[in-house]
Amino acid sequence: MTDSYDLIVIGAGPGGYVTAIRGSQLGLKTAIVEREALGGVCLNWGCIPTKALLKSGEIYEQLSHLGDYGLSIEGRSYDFTKVVERSRKVAKQLSAGVAFLMKKHKIEVVEGTAQLEKGQGAPKVAVTLKAGGSRTLTAKSVILATGARARVIPSVGLVPDGERIWTYREALVPTTAPASLLVIGSGAIGIEFASFYRALGSQVTVIEALPRILPVEDEEVSTTARKAFEKRGIKFHVGTKVTRLARTPSGVTMDIEVGAAKQVLTADVAIVAVGIDGNVEDLGLEALGVTIDRGHVVTNTHGATNVPGLYAIGDVAGPPWLAHKASHEGVHCVEHIAGFPTPNVSAPIPGCTYATPQIASVGLTEAQATEKGITVKVGRFPFRVNGKAIAAGETEGFVKTVFDADTGALIGAHMIGAEVTEMIQGFALAITMEATEADLFATVFPHPTMSEAMHESSLDAYGRVLHL
Repeated sequence: MTDSYDLIVIGAGPGGYVTAIRGSQLGLKTAIVEREALGGVCLNWGCIPTKALLKSGEIYEQLSHLGDYGLSIEGRSYDFTKVVERSRKVAKQLSAGVAFLMKKHKIEVVEGTAQLEKGQGAPKVAVTLKAGGSRTLTAKSVILATGARARVIPSVGLVPDGERIWTYREALVPTTAPASLLVIGSGAIGIEFASFYRALGSQVTVIEALPRILPVEDEEVSTTARKAFEKRGIKFHVGTKVTRLARTPSGVTMDIEVGAAKQVLTADVAIVAVGIDGNVEDLGLEALGVTIDRGHVVTNTHGATNVPGLYAIGDVAGPPWLAHKASHEGVHCVEHIAGFPTPNVSAPIPGCTYATPQIASVGLTEAQATEKGITVKVGRFPFRVNGKAIAAGETEGFVKTVFDADTGALIGAHMIGAEVTEMIQGFALAITMEATEADLFATVFPHPTMSEAMHESSLDAYGRVLHL
């Protein structure tokens, strides 16, 4: 049986399901194919459940500081099973919400595994159904939104075994919190799990191959973050190569090298967080001649591949590997397909790490701007002199802004501190709208709020800071 559509989306993660919704809004008869659960990895095994875990850890850790607020409580404890159950309940609730949205927008959900085959125009989509049997779907346009998975490195033992060696997936649903933990990789995923398990009392050591943690962030933020995490008891080995990871009867052992020096680390559990690989296998891409580079589908600025009628968005199409980037790309792609005059320029993509403290950034770092030959003006403002931060007992961190000295345009913003992931959108909006320092100076920030540090940082870049 062959069914025809205007648009088929393969993958129902945050990129895929949002793309399908926008396609339906534009009047396209749309189907979406999903082999596991609506919401994809992000909603079920990534962004959402990790934030639920992190909130539990944050509250538990804050209980030890109640005296700072004139409060007290007798004892504190946690039920790890209930902590995990809450995170799974949150994910389940949101997955059900996606199912409702599919029904509301009259999008047909096809549960099964998709494979592309050569067709007239766009490729045909052959689906092996979960319930048994198969279907063949055709459409004028097919969008790949198959996402990515945790990278493994078998040559040195960085492969999950489900018990002692974990990826993010296993780290979300253990039966108990490990007493000691090795985290390999200090990107957002690694740091978030390090932060969560440390909050519950685990002894955590993070291993990073590059010279500093959170290597994509501004160097000042990275340095401040390390000091803050070390203050919480997290240990770090940077500039460190993992040469072997192996399971033992009681846990794991890891051989590392720092230059010529060698060392052996042991722990109950290891988490592998060394990046991700796009889900490009078993889709029939090779037979169609789809261009793939380093495990990701190559696309143009509208998401089009080199095969007519076939597009790709989100993690499978390359970095940055962020849910909001996937959704944004999907909307852009389907609007282009529908004939909208979409621009060729991508909006700046904010990045967030939901540890304690939080980290958020958008645009260029100071070093990146300098490498591009841009003369910059840089402003900084610490939360330690922000009224709301002092009142809330959240004085750790700062806001850093980077301006083009010649044009006054805001080109980058970098933040570390409490709830900065909720503030970074203000700078993302400013960069998208090509705001200058004059626009930010003229903006009225409410008092008392931590967001006032954003204003003061902008003022500081031009020698006009008021409260420092």
